[in-house]
Amino acid sequence: MDRKKKVRLSDIAAKLKISTVTVSKALADKDGVGDELRQQIKELAEEMGYKIKTGTGNNSGSITGNIGILIPKKYFSAQVSFYWHIFNNLSSELLRRNYFSIMELLSDEDESNMVMPRMLQDNKVDGLVILGEVNYKYVEKLHEEYSNFILLDFYTNHSEYDSVSNDNYYCSYHLTNYVISQGHKKLRFVGNFSATTSIRDRFMGFMKAMLENNISTGVDKIIDDRDEKGGFIPLKLPLDDMPTAFICNNDGTAALLIEELNKNGYKVPEDISVTGFDNYIAQGAAPVQLTTVYVKPEDVASMASDLIIKKITGEPYIKGRHLVSGSVLIRDSVKKI
Repeated sequence: MDRKKKVRLSDIAAKLKISTVTVSKALADKDGVGDELRQQIKELAEEMGYKIKTGTGNNSGSITGNIGILIPKKYFSAQVSFYWHIFNNLSSELLRRNYFSIMELLSDEDESNMVMPRMLQDNKVDGLVILGEVNYKYVEKLHEEYSNFILLDFYTNHSEYDSVSNDNYYCSYHLTNYVISQGHKKLRFVGNFSATTSIRDRFMGFMKAMLENNISTGVDKIIDDRDEKGGFIPLKLPLDDMPTAFICNNDGTAALLIEELNKNGYKVPEDISVTGFDNYIAQGAAPVQLTTVYVKPEDVASMASDLIIKKITGEPYIKGRHLVSGSVLIRDSVKKI
């Protein structure tokens, strides 16, 4: 019985010399597979011990043709959320690959109480993408019950958890070096180091550039933009020790910072330069075109889709952390001094 449970879609595909996508579509009764081949695939799957829509549906081989996308509610807003933007790209890419998306929001209460996603409990999906950082213990609990998941836009130090994230470290390093090349020697980082892995990596990239240019800085110089649970807090400007440039962990924080600077009589970039990250901001949120980092959401969606589909179909893939590279967009918010 144990051997039967380990049969993968790729094993069936190899026997018939067809793609795993074709096998998946046939077992899910989706369009695009001829009746004769569909029947052949189903008969071989049964013969090899591949269980179709039996058991818990999580790791027993059930096929729904759906992939779940779990987003922490605290990060989500249909109007301005960066994750709404990523979700749209991811769901479109999955649909292009013949999979439907089911989105579920994870409340703080469910995360704290270790309540597993309803779509897993109800056997609605073949795999799960967690979009946005959740508590490490929650990921551990999920892993005890379910293996077909990946992390998107964050990672942990657990080598078994597959993830896709931006190359935050190098991109932030490159961005900071650009600001320094414009003559700035007094810079401050804006973002809570303890909040997310993305912010930590962006700060470490900032630190690398600062240290390589012999500019003194440290964690004590960080300006927090949120609490440790990810909730935004009012920005406190260091009015008695203002820098010539602020390196913000994202564009939304950069827009809020510019607003706060304006309230205190500072103009961007005439008086102080500001950078963002993500190249995603609500229309009209910033009065100046931000110099920022752009990672194509299509690239993120493609890599995440490829990873989760290979994982659920049993195709070979490189396990662990996967990085998506980006580039610096030079605009109007940094002044040469």
